[in-house]
Amino acid sequence: MIPDSFIQELLYRIDVVDLIDAYVPLKKAGANFAACCPFHSEKSPSFTVSPSKQFYHCFGCGAHGTAIGFVMEYTGVGFVEAIRELAARVGLPLPDQPSLTAQSEPPSRALSALMARAAKFYYEQLKASEKAVSYLKARGVRGEIARRFGLGYAPEGWQNLAVAFDDYADRDLQLAGLVVRNEQGRLYDRFRDRVMFPIVNQKGEVIAFGGRVLEQGEPKYLNSPETPLFEKGREVFGLPQARAAIRESGVAIVVEGYMDVIALAEHGVGNAIATLGTATTPTHVQKLLRQAERLVFCFDGDAAGRKAAWRALENSLEALPEQKSIGFAFLPDGEDPDSFVRQRGSEGFQRLLAEAMPLSDFLLRELAGRCDLGTAEGRARLVSESKPLLGRLRAPLLRLQLVKRLTEASGFSQAEVERLCELRPVARPAPARVPRQAPSLLRPLLRLLLQKPQLASRLPLELLPDDSAESRAVRLLCDTIGVGEAATLAYPTLLEKLRGNEYEQLLQTAAAELMQQPFAESEIDDEFAGTLKQLAGSEQRRAFARLQEKIQRLGVKGLSSEEKEQYLQVLAARERGQPCP
Repeated sequence: MIPDSFIQELLYRIDVVDLIDAYVPLKKAGANFAACCPFHSEKSPSFTVSPSKQFYHCFGCGAHGTAIGFVMEYTGVGFVEAIRELAARVGLPLPDQPSLTAQSEPPSRALSALMARAAKFYYEQLKASEKAVSYLKARGVRGEIARRFGLGYAPEGWQNLAVAFDDYADRDLQLAGLVVRNEQGRLYDRFRDRVMFPIVNQKGEVIAFGGRVLEQGEPKYLNSPETPLFEKGREVFGLPQARAAIRESGVAIVVEGYMDVIALAEHGVGNAIATLGTATTPTHVQKLLRQAERLVFCFDGDAAGRKAAWRALENSLEALPEQKSIGFAFLPDGEDPDSFVRQRGSEGFQRLLAEAMPLSDFLLRELAGRCDLGTAEGRARLVSESKPLLGRLRAPLLRLQLVKRLTEASGFSQAEVERLCELRPVARPAPARVPRQAPSLLRPLLRLLLQKPQLASRLPLELLPDDSAESRAVRLLCDTIGVGEAATLAYPTLLEKLRGNEYEQLLQTAAAELMQQPFAESEIDDEFAGTLKQLAGSEQRRAFARLQEKIQRLGVKGLSSEEKEQYLQVLAARERGQPCP
């Protein structure tokens, strides 16, 4: 466990505006700063950072959090690693916690340093290799693009990395996938005589390499093995370089090869990325659709390309949200994105993307191509093969459109298709019944407590109703704030202490409302007093209603002496036109 006191000190030292501005350029917007959200594609800024409250909120997608949360969300690291990065940023020594060391000091940090050193070595070797430079020039790669992607060269020979590392036998070099030990125990470089493509994660760290042979040889492309740093099914090539163009265009293009990404970038198409010698996975799709409104798979038009496209479709179904879209663009036979963009330029490539086939069209066309729709058997097969795909689709409106098109193609009715495919309507949960008065009182109370946590010690918890989520959130917030020095906790610290709690989203919503309409400091105490007065009146009315209900069941004799006295006081007050005592 990382001590709360350490997290509080870390958040105190970190300026969330400076932190986020290093990743996403911010512009002043009144008392806050704004930018286009880095977590979803948008044209106008809805991502807001508060310097006074030290948290961010996107009014478009709801992303919200502290400096710790931003590092976790933006770079994809875990909680402990985010703490470690921020602590290093401000020079704050980590607490001497065995659990912290055991949890987050795996080989990852040491391996990252080794990969960075290897990338620098390969980069320097490229500048010194006339053969490698000539190869890249022949492929139309300019020096600017080579530098942008950090391209390098692994020289011929068996142990060139011994120049870059003092201990060539270090097991971490093998763990990082840079050095291989054969059955005879001999060590040698994994990559030899290859152009090197560094694979960079969202933090800007080199986590793996892809290497392409310069001349003839197999395999043409060689990738790093999976390591503690690198998992093929989660990473893509070129995302850090493509992020700005993806955000600007709202589109991410998925191609198959490193050189396809490089060639497209050379011709001004900067929003392309490539999977790493593996099929597109649901994780790939989720990662890209968090940054783009539309995903276009661009594959060769041959059988292998269509097979890859179909696997991408299958793995996209569960990851496709309702408001996003996926398309499939197929190149002419014998072409790849590299050759296509060289011959027809970026305009020709953009026209190809504009004509991309929607996921629904591709799905139905591929299925129909396997079936003879002129026969009853073929139409039955069409519905049968659609069943597992429709069951995986999580976008209910798109699924409904596909069902309707299946009815047209198969001759079955919509109800029959839904029954045969065992499709159940997407149930929308009924809104919870919440007392009307409580939320109107407790939501501003949440905002008051977030802006001035010291008010928690002055709040009589017995005034809170027991039957609302806001009430339970207020109680939790007061318990978390505590008394004494703890009552001075700022919202970012409170948010981290409540991370993962069931009321976290409700508190985030209240904080976002506070960002838009903060209370004036001179008005906070009066607002709090007014809220307490209204809560007291609500509680008295509830108590009176309970007494009336008891009288209806048991009669006046069923009340205790104290209850009778309370009941009479309320009646007398009402007769005088006064609030309930």
